[in-house]
Amino acid sequence: MAARLGLGLGLGLALPLPLLLLLAAAAAAAAPRADARDARQEAAVRALARRLLGPRAAAVALSVEAALAAGGPDTYRLRSPPGAAVAVAVTGSSGVAAAAGLYRYLRDFCGCHLSWSGAQLRLPDPLPRLRAEIRATAPGRYRYYQNACTQSYSYAWWDWARWEREIDWMALSGINLAPAFTGQEAAWQRVYHSLGLNQSEIDAYFTGPAFLAWNRMGNLHGWAGPLPPAWHLKQLYLQYRIVERMRSLGMITVLPAFAGHVPQGVLRVFPHVNATRLGGWSHFDCTYSCTYLLDPEDPMFQVIGTLFLKELIKEFGTDHVYSADTFNEMTPLSSEPAYLSRVSNAVFRSMTGADPEALWLMQGWLFQHQPDFWQPAQVRALLRGVPLGRMIVLDLFAESKPVYQWTESFYGQPFIWCMLHNFGGNHGLFGTVEAINHGPFAARCFPNSTMVGTGLVPEGIEQNDMVYELMNELGWRQEPLDLPSWVTRYAERRYGTPNAAAASAWRLLLRSVYNCTGVCVNHNHSPLVRRPSLRMDTELWYNASDVYEAWRLLLSAGAELGSSSTFRYDLVDVTRQAAQQLVSDYYLSIRRAFQSHALPELLTAGGVLVYDLLPELDSLLSSHSLFLLGRWLESARAVATSDQEAEQYELNARNQVTLWGPGGNILDYANKQLGGLVLDYYGVRWSLFVSALVESLNSGSPFHQDQFNQAVFQVERGFVYNKKRYPAVPVGDTLEISRKLFLKYYPSALQRSRAGPA
Repeated sequence: MAARLGLGLGLGLALPLPLLLLLAAAAAAAAPRADARDARQEAAVRALARRLLGPRAAAVALSVEAALAAGGPDTYRLRSPPGAAVAVAVTGSSGVAAAAGLYRYLRDFCGCHLSWSGAQLRLPDPLPRLRAEIRATAPGRYRYYQNACTQSYSYAWWDWARWEREIDWMALSGINLAPAFTGQEAAWQRVYHSLGLNQSEIDAYFTGPAFLAWNRMGNLHGWAGPLPPAWHLKQLYLQYRIVERMRSLGMITVLPAFAGHVPQGVLRVFPHVNATRLGGWSHFDCTYSCTYLLDPEDPMFQVIGTLFLKELIKEFGTDHVYSADTFNEMTPLSSEPAYLSRVSNAVFRSMTGADPEALWLMQGWLFQHQPDFWQPAQVRALLRGVPLGRMIVLDLFAESKPVYQWTESFYGQPFIWCMLHNFGGNHGLFGTVEAINHGPFAARCFPNSTMVGTGLVPEGIEQNDMVYELMNELGWRQEPLDLPSWVTRYAERRYGTPNAAAASAWRLLLRSVYNCTGVCVNHNHSPLVRRPSLRMDTELWYNASDVYEAWRLLLSAGAELGSSSTFRYDLVDVTRQAAQQLVSDYYLSIRRAFQSHALPELLTAGGVLVYDLLPELDSLLSSHSLFLLGRWLESARAVATSDQEAEQYELNARNQVTLWGPGGNILDYANKQLGGLVLDYYGVRWSLFVSALVESLNSGSPFHQDQFNQAVFQVERGFVYNKKRYPAVPVGDTLEISRKLFLKYYPSALQRSRAGPA
């Protein structure tokens, strides 16, 4: 597998000689295994085609030949062989390359589409034949996918069936490098026991399942835990299947490594260990934060790090790439370059102590998150504590805040240009399409660029399918796309037929809500999903009337496209966005009426918002299975093996999307627009807010935000603990509900958006 770790071969990159020698040696050592590897990957991609296409897969010949890439990046070839038995033959240099070639054929020649929200796989009969051979080579070594946070915001409750669909989508998207973090707590528990920690100390350290991402990065301990024994067993079972499937398709799995954080119990067992407590993280105090960090010079750093990685490798094997983030959103104890180099060197040595071929994959989020601390000297010191070429940095937010530009291409360490796009798994139409259409190509042309690929690193998934389809396609492109033409074809594939109104809607969305420029941070700050106050942000980066017009156009296509599952999803999503804009309009009317002491106007605007718009929005969301609160909560309960576990997991799931901590520590960060949540959480807050403003005008007493916050916290906390079961099956007709909302609100919405904010 080491041969697949090549970073610079065939890319024209000025990478250091030691790295090139390492790659050449790895390639030579792996050569005898090539045939067996090809056969395994070929079998895996054929099985994928059968899952995707059923009996029609027989008309596609799939094969894997590593030699096709000639030692360079992934390559695929499409051709139609003579004779009628097989319509197209797809050959890839890896299973992933063959799967990407298959999707290219399905997408560009069969008009098919696959996304998180649904598939459109109406194949022509017979399958079309190609007039000429097509050959494509990826411009970079890697197409990376996943963010450390996605493990909790999206994957927390997944079973194997859901993982299998995701890995299929990854392969068809050409993803060849991805974390496999599931089940690591079971390995950590074994390590902690071997060191002498007792179970209560371990239980006090692990968080609950919905917050494990931040436990792994050293931000949190204990919150919403402990982890039941059954959790470890089920996650281990999943991890076995995940790594086997990913590797069988030719993906490189990234395993977790030791970053230096330890449970407090380590200090009891080893009282002389040199560990320092870091500060609190993100409004958490030391009850659940302030993790202990081992000094890089302490011998226990290497003991623990190597023990853990050996345990993991023994359990799951390895592809020699490991992830560790020591200072994720936490300030290091010292800004001395020598200290920072010692830390990164200690992390890397703990990897090579278990695997001499180790390559460290590190998130580069910290550099742009705390730029005042991470000046060039500090960045260089941390990166250069690891031999050149033995680290890959994820330039995590490159579409808005690229780090490579001010670090001389990460001071020689290879990096992956990543699109972050989403925070907290929030709903909300959003994109930076021009930035992602040009950014990767500009990064490759940067002086002495060490870019080795592109990546998708959203904090949460299952939103904004179009942006991810675009980014995946760009991972195989040598130059930018014509975006209006591309999105027109996208709409046709997504719905399975050309439709002028739908295409026009998508072009409107492309130029507006999907084209944020400059520094764009996609946290949904809409008043709909935030705790009400008199100082809420209603600013948009686009023209609201474009979304209203796209809504009208999509509805007009409903008669022709209404049977399409992806169309129905998009209709919900665009209607939801329009309703979100309407909430802002009514909020501004409420605020204006309150500030001018106009009680009738306040009652009117507040009444429409609380008693009509929000209930209608909740009904719309409840009509689609992917917008149900019950789906999220029931998936959490389904992981449980007892009633007690089910209650704990449901509390985890409820808390994450609302309070995010015991006291609203990161309140509404992971907000979602889900049927049930809009009515029983956001709606109740807005009702309380409007009532408080009405009471203030009636009594002549000022509105106190602090008092309101205390009162509304009880409502928010009550929702987390109320135990109400929500349906996991949709109710109502999406088209009918959207049309009803449209007829009721569209004329005034358009008038408001054209008039602009008052």
